Amino acid sequence: MRASLIQIAVDEGESVESRRRRVAALVREQAGADLVVLPELWTTGAFAFEEFGREAEPLEGPTYETMAKAASDAGVWLHAGSIPERDSEGILYNTSLVLTPSGDLAAAYRKIHRFGFDKGEAVLMGAGRDLVTVRLPDTTLGLATCYDLRFPELFRGLVDAGAQTLVVPAGWPERRRAHWTLLARARAVEDQAFVLACSTAGTHAGVPQAGHSIVVDPWGEVLAEAGHDEEVLTVDFDPAEVATTRDRFPALKDRVLGLEPPRR
Repeated sequence: MRASLIQIAVDEGESVESRRRRVAALVREQAGADLVVLPELWTTGAFAFEEFGREAEPLEGPTYETMAKAASDAGVWLHAGSIPERDSEGILYNTSLVLTPSGDLAAAYRKIHRFGFDKGEAVLMGAGRDLVTVRLPDTTLGLATCYDLRFPELFRGLVDAGAQTLVVPAGWPERRRAHWTLLARARAVEDQAFVLACSTAGTHAGVPQAGHSIVVDPWGEVLAEAGHDEEVLTVDFDPAEVATTRDRFPALKDRVLGLEPPRR
């Protein structure tokens, strides 16, 4: 299976519509990949809090429409990162979209853990409630977003729901980059799953971004890691290694706590 993580640089001088068109072109260039992944809130920037309300859109709004066409043109599964979604009641959510190779909406995940400690995203956006998995031909994706990475119980719930590949779009700040790599590897090891973690480059509202998107295998080995700037990180991996790892080192079978059925 081939995955391409597009580590987008968010430049405050670039309009949202211009960025959509530019990113759509990058997605089209990934024809031949099985899965393409974009970062968190790449339309606005994850720390550009004042832009959330101004640029919020419905689930199948302009970002969906642009990315659906790009996914269809490239013939790829597309995790289109996340957008500031405004629902029918006017509530904002940090919502990830997964599109099929024909451009249909396969799934949407509203971020459960909002970052900000009583400011920013934590007060501007509603919290998601549901775990979301998506079945691809060769693997099942478990969806999480950025700050979710710090909450292992969410990922264990995704594994219980059948996830084999954990996809984490993010707008992770440079000052905590060491945590980004550490946590991505930890989630891979403890859940015996692949982790595809796609971050942003550039600066959001004065906050330098970490970059360093990363792909980790079920043993915690880093298969590929991006640098600091915008780039496309492409890696081939074998989803069958998840079952092999879990069979050879069956740690998940020894679980005692937290065995209640996952919420769907």
